[in-house]
Amino acid sequence: MTTSASAGEVLTGDDELYDELYDVRREAEEVGNYIDVDPYPLMNAAREQGAVQEGFLRQILGLPAFHRQKGALERQGFTCFTFEACDQAFRDNVNYSNNLYSLDRPSGDGPKPYGILEMDNPEHHAFRRAVQSLFIKPKAQKWWRENFIDALVDDLVRALHGQDRAELNLQLCARVPVHTITRAVGLRGEDALVFRNALLQTSANKGGIETQMKAHATVQRMLMEQIELRHQEPGTDIISWLLAAEIDPPGEERRHLTDQEVVVFARLILLAGGGTTWRQLGIVLLALLTNPDQYHAAREDRKLIDAAIEESLRWNPTNPLFTRLAAADTEFHGVFIPKGSILDICLGAANRDPARWDNPEVFDLHRPFQQHLGTGIGAHMCLGRFVAHVEMGVTINRLFDEFPNLRLDKDFEEPFVTGGLEQRGVSALHVRLQ
Repeated sequence: MTTSASAGEVLTGDDELYDELYDVRREAEEVGNYIDVDPYPLMNAAREQGAVQEGFLRQILGLPAFHRQKGALERQGFTCFTFEACDQAFRDNVNYSNNLYSLDRPSGDGPKPYGILEMDNPEHHAFRRAVQSLFIKPKAQKWWRENFIDALVDDLVRALHGQDRAELNLQLCARVPVHTITRAVGLRGEDALVFRNALLQTSANKGGIETQMKAHATVQRMLMEQIELRHQEPGTDIISWLLAAEIDPPGEERRHLTDQEVVVFARLILLAGGGTTWRQLGIVLLALLTNPDQYHAAREDRKLIDAAIEESLRWNPTNPLFTRLAAADTEFHGVFIPKGSILDICLGAANRDPARWDNPEVFDLHRPFQQHLGTGIGAHMCLGRFVAHVEMGVTINRLFDEFPNLRLDKDFEEPFVTGGLEQRGVSALHVRLQ
């Protein structure tokens, strides 16, 4: 455990790991899913060819083959594009299963290393309920803010004082979520970056299987250390919450989570909480800074910050593709999808469906709100969406307060959205502060 002084230095100081861990393009290249084109024109054109089509999304778009679950590529693929079809696929947990993660396990069964991500109801509901109340909106607005978010954002914004320029992707967007979520688990200072680095290496192609296994061992060790500490001395943190929670899985007596189930839960929360919010915060700041009229409107009327966050999730969600496994033969929007095939849900295309939104290509925080799919929908809707929303809202508010002349730095290339089809974020965010 680091001292408070070293924790502060790691929070606001220069550390090469930030450069390595928070480069969207590099991350995609190491995973193996980087694309060098803007996928939205391709997705929009594909949507016009039909709500549901045969073929994986990348295959239909003419992009190199890749799938989060390698075993999926051995099966028949389909993709849905319209809002109506994607919304229906997300909500139908009977015919379209989240258990596709099992495709990469030879037997297809056994322990679930992805936890609730690969569960269907009623098992999913039983496990998700163990932690759901820690992520509800009132908890995000009070417990998360008071214990983690406000102080972190204050420290990070204060560190920018005295500078004329900043690179907000690394100096702010990356640091708010990773230190929020790791502190909520019990990690501090340099431990947060060490853990994040190991967590990403568990799925990176770079370094091969040996590097992945070492990374798995580091993640397991660091989380088990926290679990053992909380067994001895419970606190007000996620690990203590999970250890105290009771679940009633189908076919079992009511019980506590096992230590390994807590590891899986914590790993998932840390991976999602430290990644998606970083990318989405950069995207909403990019949208505001490249639309000065809307930037000034939100700065003058802070209620519009919430609208800007929601609009960014519609316009450019950091995860524009999700996937399901067909659990039965189905007829879906006129297309026969056989049991065992893969259904890609192109929520990027769905969120820009002109049948639902006027001028969908345009970022417009004044747009009347309609439910989008940027955080999913249905049983698997993003668990941490309210915490992420608060993190982004607090950060943008503080930037508006402290730097009224904030603007893009014209001495650098204008930032753009990049990455893979499965995770997208800004290339960089160079700004002038004064």
